[in-house]
Amino acid sequence: MGNIVLKALVVVMFFVTGCGGDSRADEVLALPSQDVNTDPVSKILTNLQYAAGGLKSYQCKIEYLFSQPILESKTLRMGNLYYARFDGGSKLRIEFDALTQDDGPMQKNRDIYIFDGHWLTHIDYQIKQAQKRQLAEANEPIDAFELVKRTFPIIGFDRSEDLKKQFDVNLIGESNGLVHLFLKVKPDSQYKDDYTSVDVWIDTAKTGLPEKVATTNNNGDIYEIRFIEPKVNEMINEKVFEFTIPNGFGKPEVIPLKK
Repeated sequence: MGNIVLKALVVVMFFVTGCGGDSRADEVLALPSQDVNTDPVSKILTNLQYAAGGLKSYQCKIEYLFSQPILESKTLRMGNLYYARFDGGSKLRIEFDALTQDDGPMQKNRDIYIFDGHWLTHIDYQIKQAQKRQLAEANEPIDAFELVKRTFPIIGFDRSEDLKKQFDVNLIGESNGLVHLFLKVKPDSQYKDDYTSVDVWIDTAKTGLPEKVATTNNNGDIYEIRFIEPKVNEMINEKVFEFTIPNGFGKPEVIPLKK
């Protein structure tokens, strides 16, 4: 899986996944009944924690824009996202079906990513190849939330005081039901080698969840995700997460979990 798309998956998963079977779920849902700091930023982060912790399912259209300002290059991918928690764990499906490069025309470009708690499967229709990467032991499934927090700041799940140890968090403003937060990575942050900043636009009028996220890495590259027409906690058929490797594809590359 390409590093660029992996970055997109990381950003997407951490913002839309609930806490699954993790013990933090009850903790997050209980936050509004606790005393909340009068600081506006802390209130916003607390409300985001509550909204994210209450997710049972989430689906939306997505737009993922990867920009390299130094090279004056942009690639926009479009598709759909599905996430749901079931008795046996959680599942995630992200399917890109089109892209545009710079000012060029829209092209069909299909890529599917499915995470089932154990394996992340990538089906690449351009090169007709599939890859299965094991991310958890067979008897120890992990939620998408758990997967992502290993590699990305968990804005919306970490308590505001913990988050502020890693970032300088600033409220930029509010407009049309969207609150804009800017998070600058601190010099001693655990994320200092990967990111310089994160911008988050939270839909406080409807979902309480992010509508757009933009991260900037140390090379100045920008990864921007937009969540369009979200449906929160509506039933998703588990068959959405089923898949088969298409005819004509090579034998899937299987990457087992490193011990």
